[in-house]
Amino acid sequence: MKSEEKFVATLLDDIAKGKLVLPSLPEVAYKIRKMVDDPRVSSDKLARLIGTDAALSARLIQVANSPFFRGLNTVENVRTAVTRLGGVCVRNVISSLVMSQLYQAKEITPIKKELHSLWVHGAKVAAISHVLAKRYTQLNADEAMLAGLIHDIGTLPILKRALDFPDILADKEALQRVIGYMHTDIGKLILEDWHFPAELLTVAAEHENLERDANPVADYTDIVIIANLHSHMGKANNKYATTDWNKVPAFAKLGLTPEQSIATMTEAQKEIAEVQKLFTA
Repeated sequence: MKSEEKFVATLLDDIAKGKLVLPSLPEVAYKIRKMVDDPRVSSDKLARLIGTDAALSARLIQVANSPFFRGLNTVENVRTAVTRLGGVCVRNVISSLVMSQLYQAKEITPIKKELHSLWVHGAKVAAISHVLAKRYTQLNADEAMLAGLIHDIGTLPILKRALDFPDILADKEALQRVIGYMHTDIGKLILEDWHFPAELLTVAAEHENLERDANPVADYTDIVIIANLHSHMGKANNKYATTDWNKVPAFAKLGLTPEQSIATMTEAQKEIAEVQKLFTA
């Protein structure tokens, strides 16, 4: 059996037996997500919970004072940061902040470069998704941002499992092929384990389906499909180089032609860069 086939067989067996090691969402992030979704919970209570984690508190205040969110006055405490950002944004920013730690574990040195590239790519798709949602849909732009950030989360366990398969790690093309046809299913498993909403599970599972035309109205998956296409523009190894964007239904759902979307991305370069900095600064 070829090393690639053996690696795939191992992944499938791990999934079938529930042995595939999925990244876990830290408890504080899980509690914050539940709290924000509860209309009975006050911003004071949310701020107190975030305040139990000094690192998250400091980072949230930093984000609230970033050029993207900055107001007239400097934010100096968690409560003010929560008020400025709003519950949904706080929930998603906290989720993204703790997620970044999953890409920086000490034991991943052999795949450090791949994980860094994956995180930077997710940040770019998140930024573009935020712009698209805000300008062309009624969807929540902060949720679209998180959708962009998590769309490739299924790649993470594949890369970490590949540490046990040196031949696969050395064969970048084989590794990318495995990622290409397995990361969507694994991504859905991860988000199910994290109790994320169904619309984000769909993003992880279906963002590679460029022909997807499930609903007449744009959803988060449509946004991420377009954002992902834009993120690969200009890359030497652009896997979508031969894709005819005019045949991708997601554009029409946002009321855009491909040319109009390109013009939007050019116009919004500063805004996109500011959102990216929230995750890569």
